[in-house]
Amino acid sequence: QAQLVESGGDLVQPGGSRRLSCAVAGGTWNYYAITWFRQAPGQEREGVSCLSTTDGMTYYKDSVKGRFTISRDNAKNTVYLQMNSLKPEDTAVYYCAAAKYQWFKSNWYAGYQYDSWGHGTPVIVSS
Repeated sequence: QAQLVESGGDLVQPGGSRRLSCAVAGGTWNYYAITWFRQAPGQEREGVSCLSTTDGMTYYKDSVKGRFTISRDNAKNTVYLQMNSLKPEDTAVYYCAAAKYQWFKSNWYAGYQYDSWGHGTPVIVSS
């Protein structure tokens, strides 16, 4: 089972930027996809952005398109989520998750596809 460790969460002002990191023990090449999810207080978990490790395709939730960018550094076994133009509604605990056994891009945002999860890192967007 993958060990995923997120970092980079913090208090950010509206309009600000933040980069989250997800360190993947054993390397991202072991998995079909690495995805960032988030869960705001009192709300359901939602998929934010996904990286298909086999072909490099990326996927985004509509509300973050143009503001968030997912990327990876293979040498560091790390997947990043660069978040720009942050809004108060982006406030949540952000989790990264990895799919090892099977994965369908049509449902990239579905949590059941992911086998391993990190413990999360909080992002608070507030003035």
